[in-house]
Amino acid sequence: MAELELGPVLRHVTETSVTVWVETDTACEVDVLGRRARTFEVHGHHYALVVVDGLEPGSQQEYQVTLDDHLVWPQPGSNYPPSLLRTLDPDRPQRLIFGSCRHATPDALEQLGYEPDALDTYSQRMATQEPDRWPDAVLLLGDQVYADSTSPKTQEYIRSRRPVDAPPFLEVADYEEYTALYSESWSDPDIRWLLANVPSAMIFDDHDVRDDWNTSYEWRRDIEATSWWRDRIIGGLTSYWVYQHLGNLSPAALATDPMWLAVRAAGDAGVDAAPMLEKLAETADGEVDGDQDAAGMRWSYTIDYGRTRVVVVDTRCGRVLTPTERTMISDAEFAWLAEQFEGDYDHLLIASSLPWLLPWAIHHIENWNEAICAGSRGPRMAKFGEVVRRAADLEHWGAFAQSFERLGELLAEVSRGERGPKPASISVLSGDVHHAYVAKASFDPPGSVPVYQLVVSPVHQTVPQAIKVGFTIGWSRTAAAIARPLARWAKVKKSAVRWDRLAGPFYGNELGTLVIDGRVARFSLERALRTPGSAPRLATVNQTPLSWRDDTTAEPIAPFPARAQLS
Repeated sequence: MAELELGPVLRHVTETSVTVWVETDTACEVDVLGRRARTFEVHGHHYALVVVDGLEPGSQQEYQVTLDDHLVWPQPGSNYPPSLLRTLDPDRPQRLIFGSCRHATPDALEQLGYEPDALDTYSQRMATQEPDRWPDAVLLLGDQVYADSTSPKTQEYIRSRRPVDAPPFLEVADYEEYTALYSESWSDPDIRWLLANVPSAMIFDDHDVRDDWNTSYEWRRDIEATSWWRDRIIGGLTSYWVYQHLGNLSPAALATDPMWLAVRAAGDAGVDAAPMLEKLAETADGEVDGDQDAAGMRWSYTIDYGRTRVVVVDTRCGRVLTPTERTMISDAEFAWLAEQFEGDYDHLLIASSLPWLLPWAIHHIENWNEAICAGSRGPRMAKFGEVVRRAADLEHWGAFAQSFERLGELLAEVSRGERGPKPASISVLSGDVHHAYVAKASFDPPGSVPVYQLVVSPVHQTVPQAIKVGFTIGWSRTAAAIARPLARWAKVKKSAVRWDRLAGPFYGNELGTLVIDGRVARFSLERALRTPGSAPRLATVNQTPLSWRDDTTAEPIAPFPARAQLS
């Protein structure tokens, strides 16, 4: 009898459909509300993606999951409320939550000094609320798993299958060990129930593969010379396709996606899909080296939540790193991005795991570092710069100056109404940097729609005091005044983008919420806290309006509702 290993995980949602992902322990047929799908196999693991379509806009209904007509969800004796499938309602205010950087096993980690898991805490609160208070979607912006910093539980599993006295030691080695990471993370009861009730969209960041992933051309040459890297990158990208990327695709995209059609056909024929997915992973990794044959794989995607457009950008595997070219995303990807920005929508959200706008001093240092690594001050400084780049993780948009300016030009064009009707707000959603803040950009020539950088990180991590001090100093005008001449000395051109910090930096385990009601958008930041003798709770630490009442006046939107209404 087939059993459920992981899931159900709600993924892509529209006004009339929701896709449901599951992992099972054997091949079987999965049923959700009468919609059926056969499992497919990857290295002996079994998965299915069920498209539940034909639903009414704005509807909600309880659902169950059966495997070969055997009920497996909800689990017997569950204390959680019934699981619901909810479709988007274009006339209803939307609530989107987002964050990044989540280490699993909260109980074990909190014994090591971690604060409560913000997503766990959100799930616990959500279970006490009426469903009309639940979010419409959750955006997970990188580091869903930590392949290079494994937990004691995963390390025990690794030891059970191979020696750990040689590289990659206790880091993840291949696809099989990646499955253990996802199992540990998504089997957390609170997370499992949340993902069974809130549609999710995901993108990777470096720790999903390895710290500093694709930092530079030199980094790639060094890592590719190791004996273990190929199995890691193939396992990482293959598992990412299975566990994360597949569910990002809409039903329309699934119907024409060549890899999904091939994998589904393999499942129907009882053939393991691992070889074709590993070939895809190898090809996708080759794009970073400028391999034009790899340009057909795009991890970036777009989701429209009603009148809100979310463009999720791959800023890791989509890079181009050659001896003569260094860009955050390729020319083809920039052209695709420009196309996504065109159209008629009320709000534009660009989801980039890496922040576009950093603390001022850190941005100037990344500019300086990229320039000297490229040889602006000679070969000896270039070698020194590469050491600094890796040690200090200087790898964000600021370390790709040309791409930074190019993205700024695109956002300015949207802000000025040059790519379609002006939206009410434009926001870049990011994580990675283990603190939260709100910044606002300005351009020359100026735009009329506000452009914000909203950073929420981490969801569940620990931040050393030295890191907190560094980021706090990075936001100081004094540090910026010192770092700016350093960038000029390295022959960095003056940027056309300027930005002000509106809120932050905030530290701790946090989760962001966007509340969107027509042309009005608001951002709220909550931090997970533990009071001795009581359960963890979320405390609001910032609320920022993101749009104006209309596009022709400078009248601010109405204040936030009372905190209790936003909880």
